This record gives sequence, C-alpha cells and structure tokens, in this order.
Amino acid sequence: MLDSNVVAVALPTIASSLNADFADVQWVITAYVLPFAALLLAAGSFGDKVGRRLSAIIGMVIFGLASLICGLAESPFMLNIARAVQGVGAAMLLTASLAVINHTFQGVERAKAYAFWGASLGVAITCGPIIGGVISSAFGWTWAFLINVPICTALILATIKFIPESRDPDAKGLDYLGIATFSSGLFFLTWAVIDGNSLGWTSSVVTWRLLGGVILLLLFVIVEKRQANPMVHFDIFRSKNFAGTAMAMVGYAAGAQVMIFYLPLYLQNAFGFPPVIAGISMLPFALPMFLVPRLGAKLTWTPRSIIALGLSITAVGNIVMALLSGANASYYEFAAAMIVAGTGAGLLNGETAKAMQGALPPNRSGVASGIASTIRFTALLFGVAALGAILVNTMLNKMAPIARDYGLSMDDAIEIAKRFSAGDAGMLIFKLPIESQHGIAASLRSAFEAGFGGAAWTAAGVALVTLLLSRVLMTGGSLPASSGQMEEAPFVAAE
Repeated sequence: MLDSNVVAVALPTIASSLNADFADVQWVITAYVLPFAALLLAAGSFGDKVGRRLSAIIGMVIFGLASLICGLAESPFMLNIARAVQGVGAAMLLTASLAVINHTFQGVERAKAYAFWGASLGVAITCGPIIGGVISSAFGWTWAFLINVPICTALILATIKFIPESRDPDAKGLDYLGIATFSSGLFFLTWAVIDGNSLGWTSSVVTWRLLGGVILLLLFVIVEKRQANPMVHFDIFRSKNFAGTAMAMVGYAAGAQVMIFYLPLYLQNAFGFPPVIAGISMLPFALPMFLVPRLGAKLTWTPRSIIALGLSITAVGNIVMALLSGANASYYEFAAAMIVAGTGAGLLNGETAKAMQGALPPNRSGVASGIASTIRFTALLFGVAALGAILVNTMLNKMAPIARDYGLSMDDAIEIAKRFSAGDAGMLIFKLPIESQHGIAASLRSAFEAGFGGAAWTAAGVALVTLLLSRVLMTGGSLPASSGQMEEAPFVAAE
C-alpha cells in the first residue's frame, strides 16, 4: 500500500520524465494490479501448501528486486514490465500476511489483529503521499521505487525472526491446472477491460481477450468441480453472508480505495499543488484510514451494520467531492469532503477483510485471503480503468468546443487533454500562441474538474449499489467475522 500511494503522487513526475501520456500513466498502476489480482488466489493456495512465512519471504524478495528494476527504468515499457513483476511478489506477500493473522489469532484477539492490520494500511496511506511528494520533489521519482529495497530487506529479517511458520496440514498439492486456468482467465479479462476504452469494445483484440477470459474461467469451474482437493470449494458461494461480504469488498475497492489514485492528480491539476504539497494535502483522506479502524474494532455491532455504515459514509463523501469539483470550492471545503470519504474507507478497510476471512475455516486461511484479495483488487483494477475512462472521456467532451474556439485541431486538443490528465501538459501549452495559453490552461482545469466529478459520482453509485446488495445478502444476526465459522454448513461438510 505504501508503494501504490508513493507512485500515485509521483505519476505526474513520471509522465514528465519518461514522456508518457495518460494511458502510460494508467499502466503504471494497472501493470502492477493486473498480475497481482490474477495471482492472489494461487498465492493463497501456495502459502497453505509450502508455508505462509516462506511465501511472504519469497514475495518480499521478488518485490524488492522488481522495485530495484523499476527505479532503474528508462522507458514506460521497462517500468511497466517491472511493475508487473512487483505485482507477483505483492500477491504472495498480501495473502500470506492475512493468512498468518487468521491462523495465529482467535476470537476477540483476531478482531484486534485485523484492526491493527487495517490501521497499518492506514499508516501507509497516511505516509505514502507525503513520502512520494518529498521523494519526487527532492530526489526524483526513481527513489519512490528504490526505497522499497531497504524496506523489504528489513521486513525479511523481521519475518524470519518473529513470525512462526504455518501451513494447511490437509493440503495435498498445488492445483496447477486450477491456478493456470483461473490466473490466465482473469488476466485476459482484466486486460480487455483496461484497453477496452482506448481500442474500442467491439475491436477484435478486445473481443478475443474477453472471449478467452470467459472460456478460461469456465474451464476453471469445470476443473475445480472434478478435483478431489480443489483450490476453491464453490459451496462457499451458497453462503449469503459470504456473497454479501464479497459485495461489500467490491464497494470498498471500487467506491473508496480507487480514489487514492485519482485524488493526487486532482489536487495537482485543480489546485495547482506541486507533488510534495499534494502529498501533504492527502492527509484529510488518509488520516481517517489510520484512525478509524482502531475505533471500529471497539464497536460491538454486527459486521453487516459496520459495513453498511462504511459504505453509506463512502457514498456521501464521494457525492460531496463530486459536487465541490465543479463549484470553484476552496481546498479546505474539498478537504472536509475527503475526511468523510476517508472515514468510510477506514471503516471498510479492515472490516471487509475480517468478514471475508471468517467465511472459511482457519486451516484454509490462505485460500480465504486469496479469495478476499482477488475480489478486492480485481474490483480495484476495474474501478481504476472505469473511472479513468469516465474522467478522460468527460474531459475530452468538454474540451472539443473549446478547442475549436482557439483554433486547435482535435488531435492536438486530445493530446493536450491526455497529457494534462497525467499532470504533464506544461510544455505542450507553452508551444501554443501566447494569447491563448492562459485561456486553454483554465479550460483544461475546468474540463478536468468535470471529469473528476463524473468519476466521483460513479464511485458513489458503486458504493450505494453494493450497500443495498450487502444489506440484502448479509443477515443481521450473523456470527462475528472473527469467529472463523461459516454461516451455513455445506462447505464444512465438503471439507
């Protein structure tokens, strides 16, 4: 999480340094999240088999080496390839961390552990924008990645010393065919979503990716149903609490967490903040994500009630940000909306992970964390792609008549708008006639604010829809998610 937030603030600097446009900048995020999401389920199964501590160590080694390559990258292509390798290591690390918590703690202590886990992510979110802004301004964006090398080294040593090894004693072996069909199917499906807007949803390339992804996921279901010891028991989807928690996870990722990637761009483009100030200005959103999970752990409400409250607050925060984005609001007014949105995200952060872990027995905690993380980051990936498309398309629609007024060709207007969305249009604007530079810059800001408003409205809609679905599917009298028990019996019987 620290790495993703450091990168979010550094994106405009990366775009300027590597001569990247908005699509390239989006790939800095999606190249990381795509293999991350595709391999989470496999990583959870791997941890159950070989040991969660070993899986975490391997993940950190891969993550650290890939970070080193990211810092040495000299082109967007090289950077994005290294980011993809980072995603592989991150998948192993995240699932192992959740599985270790679920295996080590029980009852009330488990609830406290998940609250601390959520607060730790809040610390990363709080520090990430500030660190990213300082690093980008003082040392260059490459150190946003290189800083991971000493961090991973320290964490590997701490993991070896403090974390005991654990694994699933009933694990018979890795489900290689299941891993291959699921990971490749999800990869092609998300790849199609990422490029759908730029290449066209009816283009042959996107159509074949979608078709291939669907076929591979159907094969995964067939393979798993024929396995004696499958990676996923599909009986778990009969649990309404499980399905409801999955909807809440989608709402958190695509309605709240996704804003982490677009708020830094908004703060720089709408208010003209440099990276370091934009990082500090993220604190109203980030601080609640650190403080609220710790307060939420003290609540005695059911998971259904806490999740409903979190999604409601998230929707309200996004709606207020959308309204303020086109109203010439001051930063302080916008910061108040960020506090509301961050509070909702903080409630959902640890609670959704805890509830999802509670849907499977403790000995299957690796697979449980894999399922939870797959849902979360697949939704995040789709959210980043969808909100990015809404932002850019809205901005281009607003710029089209303005471009004609200033005598710009549509190709030039599109190029300037995309570069502005990435935080790097200064040089292109300076090449325009002096008398039109100020007007075009103001128009770009206005168009970007409209695009961000459209993205925020969409995020609010996701939060509201998933709120309704989770309320319908989750029962008010369900067991606390920290109990580690299922609401219904089929999965336990299958075990």
